[in-house]
Amino acid sequence: MNAVDIIIKKRDGLALTKDEIEFMINGYTLGEIPDYQMSAFLMATYFRNMTDEETYHLTMAMLNSGKVIDLSRIKGFKVDKHSTGGVGDKTSLVLAPLVASLGIKFAKMSGRGLGHTGGTLDKLEAIRGFNISMDIEDFIDQVEHINIAIIGQTEEIDKADKKMYALRDVTGTVPSIPLIASSIMSKKLAAGSDAIILDVKVGSGAFMSNLADALKLATLMKNIGTKANKKMTCVLTNMDEPLGYAVGNSLEVIEAINTLNGRGPKDLTELCLTLGSYLLIDAGLVKSEIEGRTLLLEQIKNGQAIAKFVELVAAQGGNVDYIYHPELFDLGEEVELKASESGYISHIDSYVVGHASMLLGAGRETLDSEIDYSVGVVLNKKVGEYVNAGETLATIYHNGKNKDEAYRILESAYRYSKEPVDVKLILDVVR
Repeated sequence: MNAVDIIIKKRDGLALTKDEIEFMINGYTLGEIPDYQMSAFLMATYFRNMTDEETYHLTMAMLNSGKVIDLSRIKGFKVDKHSTGGVGDKTSLVLAPLVASLGIKFAKMSGRGLGHTGGTLDKLEAIRGFNISMDIEDFIDQVEHINIAIIGQTEEIDKADKKMYALRDVTGTVPSIPLIASSIMSKKLAAGSDAIILDVKVGSGAFMSNLADALKLATLMKNIGTKANKKMTCVLTNMDEPLGYAVGNSLEVIEAINTLNGRGPKDLTELCLTLGSYLLIDAGLVKSEIEGRTLLLEQIKNGQAIAKFVELVAAQGGNVDYIYHPELFDLGEEVELKASESGYISHIDSYVVGHASMLLGAGRETLDSEIDYSVGVVLNKKVGEYVNAGETLATIYHNGKNKDEAYRILESAYRYSKEPVDVKLILDVVR
């Protein structure tokens, strides 16, 4: 068996065997297969696709390229969540403590943001002192004792994916459904939870721009997880406009705190209640989504959800004063974006808003870019709302970097109509 024959086989559109896929993944992880051959393999996969069985074997080979976390010593039901990436997506900051406040074990490893999408770790690090680095044993201990931990992915887990994703990023092979599915699911399966919920974003600010492709991806990931004996839910959600109002690290943490206190945006609250309800069903706490939503809302009203977030921040070294007093967060100077005309807002391009926020310093153009936690954008109006010419559409928070360019770009994100526009947040659910 050799890499050239496997590349040719996939180039010609033939299905690979489990052994052939493992040969490629193991060889590349160990450095025995060079970048140029793996690049050819990835490009062949991009053009020729993979069967569901091939994608499952690819996922498992990537999973077994590193350490698989064993959470079995933790009593209780363990859950995990992943988002395919969006703008203003601070869902994990709300969902994790909300669900954990009911005794479910939320063991989450998150990533950093790149490009126009934000990362959960960057947002958490906006809280002074918050430590996202923890060894596996401490991670397990924390989940065991307070039901929740959110940390960065360790070097030992899914070694193949780290190498392969870096290569995909520079070879134009990122938007491949089997490669996306195996990348996400190999990491999620390695984290060891009993149930996984996936927030699959669809629209201008997402990797999946249309619902048909997003549904294919969701179904594939659900099937992989089910075959690996995990309870799986994929919720397809609208990312044609940003989630919530805030885009930018400190700004999003503040909005998450407000949501846990019952004062959050309607769409963010709705999404967290939907995702949380399915996790409660999988954990056996409730029998229906309606029952789950009622229970989760009660946790917000009685203060248990925000209390669990405070407990998480304290356990990982963060200054909890920031949670009690969000005004402590440093924010940049403000510039208001005014509406150029009157009418109903028919579109707010998520990608454009995310790009503007990145230019201000809230996101990374490369993995080495430094983050400015104090900058970003806060929307004043959402799609479907009426705005008068000269009224404030959004507030830009800046420290001087690319302020004028960000303003100009943000202005181009808006479209108007004479009639109201309906927005649907939850597009589909695959279970």
